[in-house]
Amino acid sequence: MSLSSADFSAIWLTLKLASLTTVILLIVGTPIALWLSRTRSWLRGPVGAIVALPLVLPPTVIGFYLLLALGPHGYIGQLTQSLGLGTLTFSFAGLVFGSVLYSMPFVVQPLQNAFSTIGTRPLEVAATLRANPWDTFFSVTLPLARPGFITAAILGFAHTVGEFGVVLMIGGNIPEKTRVVSVQIYDHVEAMEYAQAHWLAGAMLVFSFVVLLALYSSRQTKAGWS
Repeated sequence: MSLSSADFSAIWLTLKLASLTTVILLIVGTPIALWLSRTRSWLRGPVGAIVALPLVLPPTVIGFYLLLALGPHGYIGQLTQSLGLGTLTFSFAGLVFGSVLYSMPFVVQPLQNAFSTIGTRPLEVAATLRANPWDTFFSVTLPLARPGFITAAILGFAHTVGEFGVVLMIGGNIPEKTRVVSVQIYDHVEAMEYAQAHWLAGAMLVFSFVVLLALYSSRQTKAGWS
């Protein structure tokens, strides 16, 4: 027994979803994490709590409210319809939107910790050399926070790959469109196709181990250098 064409399609869709979600999260999460690491505003607590909500809320709860928001009667759904984009529910774009929200803390928190570790001293030195904010970020902050970016990218990608509840609620189970690996495994189990489920579940197990091994190895390497 080996993987079927439907299994490979689900794997490809999952990798595509995880890659795109990770890129978007790094772009969107970086300024959020930078602000959280430096601000003294009273909004830091509420914003941090909102970012961390996916850590404690069940995925089905997040998926349910996203389904309502993205649907034809939701605020986001009405906006996308007015723009001629239709609704994002039961579409790959909807999966990306939900995945970005659901995996947000796994990217923002490592970046926030990395920015906090840098402190203000390197930034003050850069300011005395008349470096503008963009030069300071790309020449000072970004290199020093590189381990945090690596950790954030790995965790964001891996967490998106393992999604089930959110993607099922938003995207349903449409072959080659919204059926990711986790949903494909569920389908195999429902159909009592345990051999096929073993192949995919085993691949997910190996993938998860490799990701964690890479993550902890990179941390040990960093500790050895320091």
